[in-house]
Amino acid sequence: QVQLVESGGGLVQAGGSLRLSCAASGSIVSIGAMAWYRQAPGKQRELVARIIRGGTTNYADSVKGRFTISNDNAKNTVYLQMNSLKSEETAVYYCWIAQMGYTYWGQGTQVTVSS
Repeated sequence: QVQLVESGGGLVQAGGSLRLSCAASGSIVSIGAMAWYRQAPGKQRELVARIIRGGTTNYADSVKGRFTISNDNAKNTVYLQMNSLKSEETAVYYCWIAQMGYTYWGQGTQVTVSS
């Protein structure tokens, strides 16, 4: 089994920054991709950023230039640096990884951006 534990969420004012972390543990063999999704109340879960083994990154258009995804392979950890946060980005942020044809989700961490 694989466990994902997220941290770093919280309350921040609009324009502020937060850094999310997600540590994967358990049966980690070869992670192919790691990502962050978010789900705002009443909305569908959406991809925020993804990093693929080798370092290729993808971002939602709405966060390009403000968010940065990175990872530490030795620690099986993925990070999301979020700058210039907007109130509409209030959501639960979920960590996701893909390994050997399987995908895993974290429990989510709440990010609240006050206007």
